[in-house]
Amino acid sequence: MTDATIQTLDTPDGPFTVLEDPEGRVLASGWTDSVERILGRLAERNRPERVVDGRVASAEAVDAFYAGEVEHAMQVPVRQSGTELFTEGWRQLRLIPAGVVLTYREFAAAVGRPDAVRAAASVCARNAPALFVPCHRVLRSDGTLGGFAWGLDVKRSLLERESVGTTALV
Repeated sequence: MTDATIQTLDTPDGPFTVLEDPEGRVLASGWTDSVERILGRLAERNRPERVVDGRVASAEAVDAFYAGEVEHAMQVPVRQSGTELFTEGWRQLRLIPAGVVLTYREFAAAVGRPDAVRAAASVCARNAPALFVPCHRVLRSDGTLGGFAWGLDVKRSLLERESVGTTALV
C-alpha cells in the first residue's frame, strides 16, 4: 500500500486518531494524537509508504459513537492482516454487541479455541483498529478490565458509554 489518510478527532476520551487506506478502510486507530504510535500498531509490512492529513470516512461513525449511537462504528470497514486465528478473532470481536462483555475464556471459545485463552488475549492486544473492532468488550475471567493499549480509563469509559453495568468494571 502506498498512501493512507490520517485524521485526529477530538473526543470526550481525548484525541482519537484514525488511519485509513484509499478505500476508506480503517487500518489503525486509537486515543492519541501521535502518528508514530498509530503506525506502530501495524506490522511494518502493512504500513503505508506515505501518510497524508485529511478527512477520514470513519469520522462520522466516531462522532455517532460519542453521541450514543455506538453500533455505527461496527459498520465501518476495516483492513487487518493476520493468521487464520487472528482474522477469525477480529471477526468475532465485531460480533460482540454493545453492552455485552465476554471474558477472555468466553472469547477464546467464540473463536473456536476454548483452551487458547492467551492466544485470545493476543488477538485483542494486536487489534489495530480500536473502537471499530471492539476489543474493549473483552475482560479478564474475574470480571476486571484487564489490559487495553489506550489505557484502562478509556476502556472503562467506552464500556460505560455502551451501557455495561459498572459492577462489571472492577
